[in-house]
Parts: sequence; structure tokens; C-alpha cells
Amino acid sequence: MSVLSFGELLIDFVALEMGVTVGDASGFVKAPGGAPANVAAAVARLGYPSAFMGQVGDDPFGHHLVGVLAAENVNTAGVTFSQEARTALAFVSNTADGDRSFMFYRHPSADMLMRPEDVNAALIDSCKVFHHGSITFIREPAASALRLALEQASEKGKFISYDPNLRLPLWDSEAEARAGMISGLDSANLLKISDEELHFLTGGDDIGPLWRDAMQMICVTYGAHGAVVHLRDGRRFEHGGYKVAATDTTGAGDAFVAAMLIGILDNRADWRARLPAILDFANAVGALTCLGKGAIPSLPTMAEARAFQAERTDRD
Repeated sequence: MSVLSFGELLIDFVALEMGVTVGDASGFVKAPGGAPANVAAAVARLGYPSAFMGQVGDDPFGHHLVGVLAAENVNTAGVTFSQEARTALAFVSNTADGDRSFMFYRHPSADMLMRPEDVNAALIDSCKVFHHGSITFIREPAASALRLALEQASEKGKFISYDPNLRLPLWDSEAEARAGMISGLDSANLLKISDEELHFLTGGDDIGPLWRDAMQMICVTYGAHGAVVHLRDGRRFEHGGYKVAATDTTGAGDAFVAAMLIGILDNRADWRARLPAILDFANAVGALTCLGKGAIPSLPTMAEARAFQAERTDRD
């Protein structure tokens, strides 16, 4: 198995219209989501083995979501079903340019109640990359389950990828959100962070405060403007993004992460030298994900991503 993702798996209800609030939308499209689950599905859609570990409710939505991942050839042996809470729901609206706002229903949701004893150690042993986000740090007992999984991944020498997703409505305060998001930095080998999240955590554009001993690179994404990778030795790689008519940007960052990870896995001996090509591919995969509604339904295949790269030369 190449990539194991840990975290939330939920239903996104995406507003039918652009430029409306959730309350004003006339209807919604049901789409599977959850950032770590999106990464697992994106890796599989690109043709690489992946797995997902998390918890959903023992309800129709939960079973539907696990079925969706299984249909994408994602290993779901790490998914547990809760009898105590239902599957999380998120209602998503998009501005005219595709940016998102969320309203969440998780009071609590099943993913928040995952326990350390639910962690599947065998899946961690069998992966090359362990990827996670920050949402699981919000509440116990799920936070302890994630910390245990991270300890096991670190002890086994797995490459750890971290995306500190900023979802302020889910936290009790900005201070708690900042502390929780920062808590995931210590174990990360790859930090993928958006420009908005970088400003939230540091108050500016300086990545210096984010470096930790285990970190090999920090990748800052700038939406349609592409991404910049910073290496420990001070080298910097920048690559412009692809301009597309965005329908929904949900999952674009997760698709970008998935493409980065398989690029690194494919070029383990010289991935630093290959970063410009890896970044270009990741930008293409992220851009393609913006063309449909919902994250997982919009993820491209490897053939689609390569064809898109070949046809387009208009990087930002």
C-alpha cells in the first residue's frame, strides 16, 4: 500500500447555485467528502494503492461512504462503524469564483468518537506514507486515536504528510484552532499548507516558525496561482497553476496533496530534483478537480491529468 489517510469521511451537500449562501440555495448535490478521505480516493483514482482509516456512523450515509471508497479501490479495512453517533454532514456553498463556505453537522459525529483501540496497526505497518489533517485533533477520543497512529507511523519510519485544514467553525476559538493545528507539525515530514492557513498560523507569509526537526519540506498552495515548495536547505521551487472555470473548489487541495505524494513515491531516489515536474502535475490534478461538484466525483484519472497537461500551456 502506498498511502494511508487517517481522519474524517463525511457527506458534503454542495449548493446547486454559485454565489449563494447555504440558507439561500434551492437544493444540494450529495457528494462524498472529508479531506483525508479525498486524498485516499485521489491516490486510488490516479492508479496507486491507498487505504483510509476513520469512523462513520452505522447509518445509511456511513455505509454509502464506505461503499464509495471501496468502489474507488480504496482499502477500507481501517473504517469502523459507530453505534453512538451519526455520520458527519457538511453543507457547502460556493462564491462565483468557486471559493467555499461550510456549515457542519457534527454534535458529535461518528468520526469524533473514534478510540485508540480502533486504530488498525496492520494498515500502518503496510503503508509507505501516512497522511492526516487537523480536524481529528479537535475532540477526544479521536485526538488520542490520531496521536497513537502518528506514534506508530513515526516508530515504523513512515513518511508522514500533514495538511492543517482551517475550519474555524469546528473549533471553540481561534486560539484553540491555532494550537490544535500547530500540534501536528512535530511529526510531519511534508507540510502542505494554503496561503490562508499560513497567515492564520504565523500572522504573515514567513514559513520559518513552521519548521520542525522531522520536516523535509513545506508546500504552500496559492489556489489558481499554483504552489511553492520550500526545502530544509533553503531551496525554493515555484510553479504556476492552471486557469480553469471553477465549478467547485472542494477537494482541489486534497487532490494536489495526493499527486504530490505519488510524485515523491515514484521518484524516491531523486524527488528533490524532480520537484518542478511533480509540482506541475499536482497543479494539473488540483485544477481538474475544480471542474465538477463535490470532491471525490471530480477527481481525475492519471490519463485525464496527463492529457490535460499536454493540452494546456497556460500556467499562471
